[in-house]
Amino acid sequence: MAANDRTILNEILEQYRDELAPLDSASDFFEYFSAEQALKEFDLSYDEIESGLVGGGDDGGIDGLFLLVNGRLVQEEWDFSEYKRNISVELIIMQAKTHNGFQETPVERFITVSNDLLDLGSDPSKINEIYNEQVAELITRFHTVYMELVSKAPDLKVTYVYACKGDTTGNSFDHKVDMLRQMVEDRFSSCQFDFKTLGAAQLVDLYHRQPPRNFILPLAENPITVSAKRGFVCLANLHAFYSFITDEQGEFRNHMFESNVRDYQGATEVNAEIQDTLTTPFNEDFWWLNNGVSIVASDASMSGGKALTIEDPQIVNGLQTSREVYKYFHQAGDPDMGRNILIKVMVPDDEASRDRIIKATNSQTSVQRASLRATDKIQRDIEDYLKSRGLFYDRRKNFYKNSGKPRDVIIDIPYLAQAVMAILLRRPDTARGRPSSLLKTDEDYDKVFNPKYPVHVYYVCVQAMRRVEKALKSNDLDVARKDRSNLRFYVGMHAVAGTAEKHPQASEIAKFNPDSLDDEAVHKSLKIVQPLYEALGSTDQIAKGTQLLEDILCHSPSNQHPQPPTVSTNETGWVGAF
Repeated sequence: MAANDRTILNEILEQYRDELAPLDSASDFFEYFSAEQALKEFDLSYDEIESGLVGGGDDGGIDGLFLLVNGRLVQEEWDFSEYKRNISVELIIMQAKTHNGFQETPVERFITVSNDLLDLGSDPSKINEIYNEQVAELITRFHTVYMELVSKAPDLKVTYVYACKGDTTGNSFDHKVDMLRQMVEDRFSSCQFDFKTLGAAQLVDLYHRQPPRNFILPLAENPITVSAKRGFVCLANLHAFYSFITDEQGEFRNHMFESNVRDYQGATEVNAEIQDTLTTPFNEDFWWLNNGVSIVASDASMSGGKALTIEDPQIVNGLQTSREVYKYFHQAGDPDMGRNILIKVMVPDDEASRDRIIKATNSQTSVQRASLRATDKIQRDIEDYLKSRGLFYDRRKNFYKNSGKPRDVIIDIPYLAQAVMAILLRRPDTARGRPSSLLKTDEDYDKVFNPKYPVHVYYVCVQAMRRVEKALKSNDLDVARKDRSNLRFYVGMHAVAGTAEKHPQASEIAKFNPDSLDDEAVHKSLKIVQPLYEALGSTDQIAKGTQLLEDILCHSPSNQHPQPPTVSTNETGWVGAF
């Protein structure tokens, strides 16, 4: 480690904490910072990173636990029915310590917690007794997901990350890592084991490492160009395309496919045929037998010889083909096969044009309309309106994060949906318990994103939740870290929508001034919500169930014997009991 690495790291941490999370303690923020750097290749959002941070009492000594399937973070319930074969499961276990040297104790804690984490036959009740709710839930989630996929022969990788401000390790440390490796391999004989030490120098390097925006694609022949519309139709060698969609470590660039509406479908009949055209030496070129891929980009231009420089490429159609090409060459396919793939590169004039291209290029496959929700007019309207208010709505995942916008002004689709669900629709239990499933169906999507709502209501819901969360983090309210995520949606609902029997309309919520939610106002709602939450047991399951909501609604002074409020299919678009 260079003499100044630790000094530079400490300065980065201080400045970055002031920008992102000034209310976090230095140790809590180091956990977040370390996770952000360690998980950089997966291009996770701020909220996704925080969802896996488990540091606190009864955490087994670990600070982060993340489960990814095919490079995508698994949160809450997940539908794996479309996953067939060639599935990768990665479990990442983290510790982040602010001490100035690598120590053996964290490795020993890895060994201890992994005995339970990697035991697929462990008793869930025992797990719940040993670990806090979040850790126990994540352990159970890994067991459930792996067992659900086990018949499809998933590739398992178990990665341990130990971050601190030190530099080198010693022989006894390395011996403990070997013990951990042996224990993992005894549990899963065919899994891939990885142990990463991130010291000051590595953390500084990762922090400065930004995802590349410009990518060069060598071409087989000069492309057909339409300069008026800035478009290219071209052929590229299959191995050159493989290099284009993989990073320096040979891993699939998932971020290039964020705008694709479907995930990899595995061993379907179509994908098997694609793989067959790669492995069988047909007389026909590959592009004669395959529709190729479509790419939208911020810019594209010819660069020195037969090559395209493409800025911010998004492969909006052709994920299945790309995955099969990746699989072929990743498994030592012939790099000199001399066959080509057809590629369309389009540079839209504006966002509306970009969204139309995404819809049109996916119209030939059966896709639910909800899968295309980021392209809807209402989503663009919300983005434009929030931007005029100094907030950046990330309807295209991590677009603003990668553009360098500060964390505290970025709002993603799931967060906005949770805020609307909790405040406007008065379902904080749903917002807390099922955030990843709020928008899976068109029916649920339309309840949250209704064109009849005044667009200002989305700003109110978001700002109200942000102010509540800031107040809950303040020392004045003294809310334990483990309880903040459970209480925030209930406090937000109570502070804005109240508990009156008559359900507030969107036009009424839109008139609420979120600036009025100072610490004192939040505290008034907290004094109502928190005792009811504690009386029920102060658990994650309480926050995800219906009883706490019922108790809060029944607590209204005007409702001594209230019935759950109802709402008709008018402005809210929601039918049923609340």
